[in-house]
Amino acid sequence: MTARRRPPNRRPSKTTEYERDGLHFRLAAGYHPDGEIGEVFLNAGKTNSTLDALASDAAILASFALQFGCPLDELRHVVKRDGTGRAASFIGEALDRLGDLS
Repeated sequence: MTARRRPPNRRPSKTTEYERDGLHFRLAAGYHPDGEIGEVFLNAGKTNSTLDALASDAAILASFALQFGCPLDELRHVVKRDGTGRAASFIGEALDRLGDLS
């Protein structure tokens, strides 16, 4: 198993917001010193809602995948897509938007 590459305690980050299916999301990415994304935060508009918990948990799983060496492009490739190629879920869209933040 690959060793986990944890981001430093103090790290640069970028934040963006977007709407998906009428729902508001806030996405943040934390960076390693080399500029690679090492941590993802995703929150839904209504704090402590089930959707907010799902968004946060999905971001934690994406963060762990990135920290254990899975490339962002691979994560983006494996999420479900609709007939036009658009990510079918809010986490898929978040992963696509991370590419714009890097």
